[in-house]
Amino acid sequence: MIKRWSQYSLTTKVLVGMVAGLATGVLTRTFLSENVFVSQYVTDGLFHIIGQIFISSLKMLVVPLIFTSIVCGTSSLSDASTLGRLGFKTLALYLFTTAVAITLAIVSALIVKPGVGANLEAVSSFSAKEAPAISEVLIHLFPDNPIEAMASGNTLQIIVFAVLFGIAIGAAGDSGDKIARLFDALNDVMMKLVALLMNVAPYGVFCLMAKLFTTIELSAIVSLAKYFTLLLCVLLIHALVTYCSLLKIFTGLSPRTFLSKMDDAAMFAFSTASSNATIPVTMETVTYRFGVSNRIASFTIPLGSTINMDGTAIMQGVATVFIAQAFGIELTISDYLSVILTATLASIGTAGVPGVGMVMLAMVLKQVGLPLEGIALVMGVDRLLDMVRTAVNITGDCAVTCIVAKSEGAMDVDVFYDPEAGVKEETIDFHHIR
Repeated sequence: MIKRWSQYSLTTKVLVGMVAGLATGVLTRTFLSENVFVSQYVTDGLFHIIGQIFISSLKMLVVPLIFTSIVCGTSSLSDASTLGRLGFKTLALYLFTTAVAITLAIVSALIVKPGVGANLEAVSSFSAKEAPAISEVLIHLFPDNPIEAMASGNTLQIIVFAVLFGIAIGAAGDSGDKIARLFDALNDVMMKLVALLMNVAPYGVFCLMAKLFTTIELSAIVSLAKYFTLLLCVLLIHALVTYCSLLKIFTGLSPRTFLSKMDDAAMFAFSTASSNATIPVTMETVTYRFGVSNRIASFTIPLGSTINMDGTAIMQGVATVFIAQAFGIELTISDYLSVILTATLASIGTAGVPGVGMVMLAMVLKQVGLPLEGIALVMGVDRLLDMVRTAVNITGDCAVTCIVAKSEGAMDVDVFYDPEAGVKEETIDFHHIR
């Protein structure tokens, strides 16, 4: 017997929305691409408007969710040294996975040789933004106006201010306890707001996918098929092998259970192509579905969304080899080691920079003397690959969060292995709000 739509799980609904949107986009592009009404009022009208409203709604939650959750987490720490230990573990793991990611990408590209015989006729000029100096990055970690940092969505500055504010609450005695209870209540409300938005997510995902596949240039994928396929395979290997191996080695937890509970967050990341926009869903996944304490998740997830760029590092590794081969330029072992070091450190040095993927790729190409015009070769397929990269990045955020939480004794293993954990929190009956 066919179930009612409301009886399906959120995961199933989002998957249906994604597949239906993809099919709608392909069919519209194939049969109705010349139809002015469809193009103006459906593709650029209905699909675009609903999709962008959905993205904006997700981003709307990011700043208040990051701020309230980090304040709650840091204010509950009994010892300030715990925060230092937590930060060291998190940063070390993110840097390690980034180094593994780009090494895997370079080795795979050297074996497959995606750039040999590439057509350079499509190359056009590319103007790269300059990456900021490391001193400038460090100075701008600390906001001179925290309200402005929140208004502009500067994640790193919000994290720094929230951490300091949370520590001050913990040190303020009875007055701090009152503020802490207020933020605990605010955090509960924010998580409920996330759940509320998740209930309309399938429709937003449908419109995003329909719009994308109506406008995406599939011919670009065909012309760069070898590069596209290799990059896709390396991204999947990193997600399924690297993260799962680290999870098993450091925690003993089941990678299969981990991946089975990543479906919601991964699909949202794929649909939005934004780690920041996916923060609300990622936070809900690690706290409700994996059983991670909020004091850990509130720190590792926002930090990961900013500095964990494994997907981007993989793109840089494959793209560097591809561009070198396409232009017939030989790179030495020292060049490749330089690429690995530059990309790994740049994931921190360029954190929070707009268009960071292309900025980092430009840095890497300059480092080994490759022409920046080569970036124009790969930009045609970057939009679709960016969706996969984002899904890989947030999978890494969740894996690192589980590893850190388990090492800190801040993870409920029973919740992790409970297949129904977090399902109730996702569902809101709009007929009975109270």
